[in-house]
Amino acid sequence: MRAVAIIGVGSTPFGKLEGMGILDLAVSACREALAESRVPREKIQACYLGNFVGERLASQGALAGMVVNRLGLTGIPATKVEGACASGGIALRQGLLGIALGLYDFVLVAGVEKMTSSPTAEVTAALATAGDEEGEMRTGLTFPGAFAIITREHMARYGTTREQIGLVSVKNHGLGASNPKAQFRKPVTLDEVLASRLIADPLRLFDCPPISDGAAAAVLCPAEWARDFHPKPVRVLGSGHATGPATLWEMEDITSFPATVKASREAYQMAGVTSADVQVAEVHDCFTMAEIIATEDLGFFPKGKGGPAVKDGQTGPEGEVAVNPSGGLIAKGHPVGATGCAQVYELVKQLRGEAATQVRNCEIGLTHNLGGTGVVSTVTILGRM
Repeated sequence: MRAVAIIGVGSTPFGKLEGMGILDLAVSACREALAESRVPREKIQACYLGNFVGERLASQGALAGMVVNRLGLTGIPATKVEGACASGGIALRQGLLGIALGLYDFVLVAGVEKMTSSPTAEVTAALATAGDEEGEMRTGLTFPGAFAIITREHMARYGTTREQIGLVSVKNHGLGASNPKAQFRKPVTLDEVLASRLIADPLRLFDCPPISDGAAAAVLCPAEWARDFHPKPVRVLGSGHATGPATLWEMEDITSFPATVKASREAYQMAGVTSADVQVAEVHDCFTMAEIIATEDLGFFPKGKGGPAVKDGQTGPEGEVAVNPSGGLIAKGHPVGATGCAQVYELVKQLRGEAATQVRNCEIGLTHNLGGTGVVSTVTILGRM
């Protein structure tokens, strides 16, 4: 297979973006990525676009075709990819495989979501479709409720404390404060996290990401050509994509997501690296506990040690592995279909040395995108060229 590089990235800000529809958001991010890549538009041969709830919340289907037409790329194959909150990560993988297998030379990848114009109840119902609507979700379980159950089990089994969990939010809000793309740009204290409104015991408002609008995009090409287009291309070293149980009752251990474990192993093997080689990671902190579990499933810390690692500063910018220096989903925002591509945007900036909160001397980074309660996961490993 051919080696693949990213030669351009783009992103809208995340937040309540009034006056911009879902197509406007996607086109904006794509234009930025195309301009940065310096690839003539006639060379783009395919587009993959991640989106989860556009048909329900934005009343818009056929997004991929409409986006490429607005970009003047009419006629190329354009595919919308859906994999719950991992839609963006899957779209990136499809673009990567298209180039690696020699089907295309230049591919545009994007993710987009428009959520804030819908009532909270409707957003909650739309997101619930990432669970088993004929099983757990039919009983009234929501994702905050599911992750509250997971949090309780992790605390009971490993002694993870409410303080350690809350410190994930403190860290991520602090980092998001310096990110111009972030929805929340105000640091919070641990007392503020623990005193915020109860959502699903023990999870509180600041343990959760906000409802967001946003889009992100990337342009990919064969690595051997990358420097012809950008002076600081970033190579895709490895990629993994796996599925797991869609319900808590099907999981052997609700404090671990098998899809993440499998996807990470595939990505590490392809990249020829281990978790110890990763210096910076953007992981799917759809709740504070989800970040702790991700750091364990990805092999950064032993099982049950993710909580103490946060308290000890091992996941901060100067720690053993910098986790979510962008502010993560909790502070930057979580426009679900866009999140996977936005993680890649942030890591490309890190590896170029252009990030708002720059991790020193980082050579290898990892993105982790999760859908539902672990029904699907992607892991992508990027490196400097």
